Amino acid sequence: MLEEVERWLDRRSWSVADRPLERILAAKRNTKVSVVLPALNEEATVGDIVAVIRRELMSDAVPLVDELVVIDSGSSDRTAEVAAAAGARVVARDAILPRIPAVPGKGEVLWRSLMVTTGDVVCFIDADLRDFSADFVSGIVGPLLTDPDVDFVKAMYDRPFGDTPGQGGRVTELVARPLLNLHWPRLAGFVQPLGGEYAARRSLLERLPFPVGYGVELGLLVDALHTVGLDALAQVDVGVRKHRHQDGQALGRMAAAIYRTAQLRLSRGHLVRPRLTQFERGEEGFEPRTYDVDTEERPPMAEITEYAHRRVA
Repeated sequence: MLEEVERWLDRRSWSVADRPLERILAAKRNTKVSVVLPALNEEATVGDIVAVIRRELMSDAVPLVDELVVIDSGSSDRTAEVAAAAGARVVARDAILPRIPAVPGKGEVLWRSLMVTTGDVVCFIDADLRDFSADFVSGIVGPLLTDPDVDFVKAMYDRPFGDTPGQGGRVTELVARPLLNLHWPRLAGFVQPLGGEYAARRSLLERLPFPVGYGVELGLLVDALHTVGLDALAQVDVGVRKHRHQDGQALGRMAAAIYRTAQLRLSRGHLVRPRLTQFERGEEGFEPRTYDVDTEERPPMAEITEYAHRRVA
């Protein structure tokens, strides 16, 4: 590990207990905090997450979160209804920036969320978390409110796989961590580089391109490093993350998108074959299934006309 990264780990890696809520609230002053949950068919978990944030971080006693928005990415279940009943403002992905046709993907939803939120600090939380703790929000928002030199904060945590501790995050260990260590060794200190829980200043997010799919977390992390430098990045230990796990083939597609995101940032060149073939056993043996790999990115939100007009207004 680079000496610079060792120093960074000492300076910019914290525990949620390092910043009590009282300290965070005292530092908040007029800073507005938005929490965004990107959601696709998450009716089983999204309501509990919204309820915890509303109860523990949006009360008169603890007014940490000013805005809680669920962006529904075309769910076919009751995600939107459950989220609204729990107290979130629900916005349909396709209703945001209708001039630009939406494409499937988590990054697409996160990018569009900047258009319908107003917080100076924007906090992203995945909507499939179980046994959700408000520490996931306060932990990663805290450094942005108490330290003006920090611009981007990721959560770190244990990720059990079923009943087995420490075995989650397979794409992280097999794809993302090797890529970062080999090509961006200054980011080697991040425990959960692909984690979906992170917060950043709007002034940074609006300057970054957003890969539309699974590559969004790696892309934002790498681009944030190049935009504001390592010392403006941080991570906070928030405990344990429990969520719905993807099957092996879905993880393969995720890995391909992440590799493509890394490749684009390494070369900014032409991706020769942005497709991935996987195999499933059928009645007559193994059958190929070919999927497109996400090859589109959204430009920095600051370049979007509607966003610029909103800021002027």
